[in-house]
Amino acid sequence: MASAAIRPTIRFSPKASTDPCLPPWDTCHLFSRCRNRTVTSLRSSLISSDLLGTNRSVDPVLKCNRIRSTVSATATPAEVMEQTPPKTDSKISTIVDVDLGDRSYPIYIGPGLLDQHDLLQRHVHGKRVLVVTNTTIAPLYLDKVINALTSGNSKISVDSVILPDGEKYKDMDTLMKIFDKAIESRFDRRCTFVALGGGVIGDMCGFAAAAFLRGVNFIQIPTTVMAQVDSSVGGKTGINHRLGKNLIGAFYQPQCVLVDIDTLNTLPDRELASGLAEVVKYGLIRDPEFFEWQEKNMQALLARDPSTLAYAIKRSCENKAEVVALDEKEGGLRATLNLGHTFGHAIETGFGYGQWLHGEAVAAGMVMAVDMSYRLGWIDESIVKRAFNILQQANLPTGPPEVMTVEMFKSYMAVDKKVADGLLRLILLKGSLGNCVFTGDYDRKALDDTLRAFCKS
Repeated sequence: MASAAIRPTIRFSPKASTDPCLPPWDTCHLFSRCRNRTVTSLRSSLISSDLLGTNRSVDPVLKCNRIRSTVSATATPAEVMEQTPPKTDSKISTIVDVDLGDRSYPIYIGPGLLDQHDLLQRHVHGKRVLVVTNTTIAPLYLDKVINALTSGNSKISVDSVILPDGEKYKDMDTLMKIFDKAIESRFDRRCTFVALGGGVIGDMCGFAAAAFLRGVNFIQIPTTVMAQVDSSVGGKTGINHRLGKNLIGAFYQPQCVLVDIDTLNTLPDRELASGLAEVVKYGLIRDPEFFEWQEKNMQALLARDPSTLAYAIKRSCENKAEVVALDEKEGGLRATLNLGHTFGHAIETGFGYGQWLHGEAVAAGMVMAVDMSYRLGWIDESIVKRAFNILQQANLPTGPPEVMTVEMFKSYMAVDKKVADGLLRLILLKGSLGNCVFTGDYDRKALDDTLRAFCKS
């Protein structure tokens, strides 16, 4: 396996690409430009659980695409890539800060965080809390969260709304159940909504918080790998429409994200694998060292090794936090986080919401995006094989379901959020591992050839 190359220091420039072959809005080389950019305000720190929020040991520099993602405070990036992160004491947790000015917030990562009541209570605004969860998660963690919110604090009162579980319920009718509960319980603008569950719950609760009384505070407590590494971070909220996924929503940031790794103990194997699709994505689009680490540690991730999972979640959150800090509202750079999602969303919509998990659809979509990138001559065959192999190792689909046709893909992709002025823009790989493009400037024949290669009709 080739070792990761050391890249030259190139400072990030927000200007449009000067490549004459690219349209002015193309973000083709944004990731290349931000290599090793110093980000002093985005930090990751190792802290003792009894010092959370007080004396943080701050990593002085985080560099774009060469982030120090260590569990040990003394290990170097090179050492991390050579071995699984060392076992850590259960009292050690990690904080990743999302730097958005006055909307900045921490991501707490570690085991047993729901037992550290001050973590939640410090981010509650007002005296009323509404916990939004579903029928699967409520029996497991609702009482624990209510206790964390109220222990030693008689001033806080908690209500809850329990929604049906599944992607097919990520719709307007189910969303209204949150509003119904908040209005019937006479919640005011000083209340706090808490999302307890996976990506569907996080997206709906966040959207409800953004819209209720034109905006109330909310907290994310993600309980799936998918939500912990991706959907709970960055403030994307929303619901699906029958014609397309996530077409209705808002950008709305939480007060904090609390990732209690212990909640993964109850996660089904299929859900675990689904979340790993997003972990793989970060390696493919911007973090080749992380991708190499995944190739060495995929079996440990599937076996739920605690320190390996903690490292994967932390590194993923650091990658996403840095991109969100640079492009909160998805002006271009942040769109690159959606590798495989345009194909994947078409699968979810065409096959039926909930038939495949989101990560399963995204995994198949990433294979298709990589295939198209190769057909365009933008990547070499080794990247195609490595992407296919790691997703196969993770027990994820490497192609769409047989029901999907070329015309179905084209129809659903035509209403994707990344369509602009009738032009479908895609996230594709270009160059060496860890480089991607967000562009509408590609040979349409390559797209047609990819669709025909993966569809029977």
